[in-house]
Amino acid sequence: MKLLVTGRNVDITPPLRQLIERKLTRLDRVLNDSAVSAQVILRMEKYRRVADVTIHARGDHMLHGVGTGTQWPSSFKQAIDKIGQQARRLRTRWDKRKRGPSGARALAAEAAAPEPVAAGPRIIRAARYVVKPMSVEDAALRVESSADKFIVFRNASSDTVNIMYRRKDGNLGLIEPEC
Repeated sequence: MKLLVTGRNVDITPPLRQLIERKLTRLDRVLNDSAVSAQVILRMEKYRRVADVTIHARGDHMLHGVGTGTQWPSSFKQAIDKIGQQARRLRTRWDKRKRGPSGARALAAEAAAPEPVAAGPRIIRAARYVVKPMSVEDAALRVESSADKFIVFRNASSDTVNIMYRRKDGNLGLIEPEC
């Protein structure tokens, strides 16, 4: 995260810069390292110290907090607490979006979803095959010439659906149903 610290009527000392960096690293963890840059403006107004903190997070989100107090740690803590609330709200919004559709889309998805089947392997339809009538020799030539491991065809001589497949040993196998 890029950090820009500006002091108005204030000298930015190393301990003050360490305080700022330490508080912002905690906030960066809440945002899951999605903070792009931070701008801190420190000013003195008579007896009070004002810390104005703006953080730019991914997706053009700006988090802003102002804290006032008599000491720098207390004023900076107020500003960081305000930004922390905004960051938690933003993070829950991001998390909800990742979980899936909500509202009307979720109800439509539930209505369209089929009822769950008993536990076991799921059946996934990969493709539809056109079952063409051909001879066993034609099916063997097609399996040999293509990258497919099997072919479903209608045997021209018996008019039954057969499956020709490539075996692990390199030979071809034929599955014929019993009638």
